[in-house]
Amino acid sequence: MRLRILLSVFFLVSLGAAAQQRRVSVVKDDVPSTGVAKQYADSLAWLKDSIFSVKNTKKQSKIRGRGSSRLFLPLTFYRDVAGNMFSLGKPESSYDTELMRLYLTRPDLVWTTNDAVQAQQTKLNEIEQPIVHDVHLVEKVNDKPVEPATVPVEVMVVRPNFWTYSGSYSLQFLQNYVSDNWYKGGESNYAALAAVVMDANYNNKQKVKWSNRLELKYGMQSSRSDSLHSVKSTDDLIRLTSKFGLQATKKWYYTVQFIGYTQFGKSYRSNDPTVYSAFLSPANINISLGMDYSADWLGHRLKGTFHIAPLAYNLKYTRMLELSDRLGIGTGHHFLHDFGSECTIDLEWKLLEMLTWRTRLYGYTTYRRSEVEWENTFSFQFNRYISTQLFIYPRFDDGVARDSRHAYFQLKEFASVGFQFSF
Repeated sequence: MRLRILLSVFFLVSLGAAAQQRRVSVVKDDVPSTGVAKQYADSLAWLKDSIFSVKNTKKQSKIRGRGSSRLFLPLTFYRDVAGNMFSLGKPESSYDTELMRLYLTRPDLVWTTNDAVQAQQTKLNEIEQPIVHDVHLVEKVNDKPVEPATVPVEVMVVRPNFWTYSGSYSLQFLQNYVSDNWYKGGESNYAALAAVVMDANYNNKQKVKWSNRLELKYGMQSSRSDSLHSVKSTDDLIRLTSKFGLQATKKWYYTVQFIGYTQFGKSYRSNDPTVYSAFLSPANINISLGMDYSADWLGHRLKGTFHIAPLAYNLKYTRMLELSDRLGIGTGHHFLHDFGSECTIDLEWKLLEMLTWRTRLYGYTTYRRSEVEWENTFSFQFNRYISTQLFIYPRFDDGVARDSRHAYFQLKEFASVGFQFSF
């Protein structure tokens, strides 16, 4: 049996060599490329039929060596092998007998089936026309351009801007209505307060710092009980604060501070025609020389400055002579000059996400008279535009005329709800 197999393999190889010799002998130099591709495709189709064809024509039965190639390929179950073995009138093939013996004794060696192999084969008949690439030959390839070693680059230097600007605007309203027969009495009134705070600060991140703040406030209210004034002012302020500092250490600065403030209009009391204060009556200017400490505590929630000045000059001026004695300037005088010490504390504490406390403590003394102001503003921000404010302003000044009830202490308080916008 094995001898027959070897003879068949030798016969198959000889037949293939002869066919190749025949095909090569008929190829001519002038055969176009498409004819060569077609002959190559036909040879692949012939090899495919010799291995996987299931036809059993008389012509193929004479060439028994074609089936021997299946013995040298991965073992596959061919349906024609089983059909030939169990069909009557078909010649017996030793290669089919050997494959059937392997199917029965070593089924574990079978890799796949004839149908699976047929499904994975490429149908060469579908190739209508071989792909031919057009090749163009040139005598010389163009030289690759040489990239310059250096490329000119335009550099634009932007001058740093050391100025920062910020501001806050608010318009607060208060309305109170009391009927004429209210059992506790009282009167209806309306009140409004407008405030503007603008900051312009310079800091070159090295040695120089210059801070400027302008504060404008004006509040008014109506009162039915006042027969002389339909509207009176409740808060009136124009104040400019400017500080120029040179850095001494990381937190301390040598500072010169300027504070100037007055008011917009005249101030009255209920049912009293007397003017108690007016524009430039009084006007205060304070210039001090000292040091500033920059505070940044509680994870950036508490920020501000402490200004301590052992040397300060204060100027108080009144445009209206009739107010000079009441303001402590002296009868018949417009100006009051004195020297002393000054301290200013400005802090902003973010107590909660929507609750902020801003405080300013100002003190000035000539060691013969003292002036202390403590401004406190509590702001509760409902949203970006709506807020409520509580303003508490105690003050001590022993340079003015003594009051029979409150002595030198003064107090102002205001609560309101309204519009507020910051940038």
